[in-house]
Amino acid sequence: MAQRFPLKPGSMIGVLGGGQLGRMLTLAAGRLGFDVTVLEPEPDSPASRVAARTLVAPYDDPEALKTLAATCDVVTFEFENVPAAVLHQLKTLGALAAPGRQPLAVAQDRVSEKDFFRENGIETADFYAVAGPGDIVSGLSRMGGRGLLKTRREGYDGKGQTWVEGASDADAAFQRIGAKPAILEARVPFVRELSVIAARGRTGEIACYPLGENWHEDGVLRRTVAPAEASESTREQAVAIARGALDALDYVGVIGVELFELANGDLLVNEFAPRVHNSGHWTLDGCEVDQFEQHVRAIAGWPLGKTDALAQVEMTNLLGDEADDWQALASEPNARVWLYGKREARPGRKMGHVNRLTPLV
Repeated sequence: MAQRFPLKPGSMIGVLGGGQLGRMLTLAAGRLGFDVTVLEPEPDSPASRVAARTLVAPYDDPEALKTLAATCDVVTFEFENVPAAVLHQLKTLGALAAPGRQPLAVAQDRVSEKDFFRENGIETADFYAVAGPGDIVSGLSRMGGRGLLKTRREGYDGKGQTWVEGASDADAAFQRIGAKPAILEARVPFVRELSVIAARGRTGEIACYPLGENWHEDGVLRRTVAPAEASESTREQAVAIARGALDALDYVGVIGVELFELANGDLLVNEFAPRVHNSGHWTLDGCEVDQFEQHVRAIAGWPLGKTDALAQVEMTNLLGDEADDWQALASEPNARVWLYGKREARPGRKMGHVNRLTPLV
């Protein structure tokens, strides 16, 4: 059912995906008086245990989508591997979704994503579309003989990507990513990785959080420190990039934009996520309104909240059995522990995170 915005407390929000992001969105929605229905293929998901209702079904299940459309006032998603066609199906059923189908479709294909940024005057690393090993060889000839090969679709947290060490490695590299359509990206001589979390509301207003500085291990985000030390020029560049993307996509909700900072201070976009983002988890304890509440506010048509930092935060992901140290972490006086309720700890799996706070200088 459609309802005029802003949504009133007591309205139902649908969330596609029942992982940790869905769980934290559900908790934020509950604080504002909303109920949540989660659609998730797996039973006993983290979000399902805090939601008002869970539909256990594939994302494209016709009956589940009919139920979402009939009972939810707005539908959102927690990760970008939900098929974009699902949002089209929801639209035909009369449901309102935010963000919409276009941001999801653009983010799901790395070549389309890079094309989108270039078409909107936002700089990225050089790239080359790859259908087979021959394209890798052609691309390497333009990139100094070395590049990062990534599947065009569905890769995340370092999965589906590999460095190509020269033309002689092209065949093997293509096999390492499963012989799938791919993108070859030039190596970027960056000095650090940054990210900006931003939101756009239903009336076009935009709010940006302070920059975060990120460290990755094996393709997985390990740590974020925010607010990051940065010049005014760097902050202005990041905000301009986020604003340009949000407006071009006619976006509603929170977006995460990953950036490379070069030695001369210029920023290049690595990629964007059309959702709340791991590098924004610091906002849960470090800002007046965190990214999850901000997303709910945006899609519900509420005013966007303040993004001022209240503290310096170091966010550390807890991978695998690191979450078993919850008692020691909880005893740290300046630490805030967030555990995701996942039943099984596996090596490299995100089981939670800890935010360590220090006063702003």
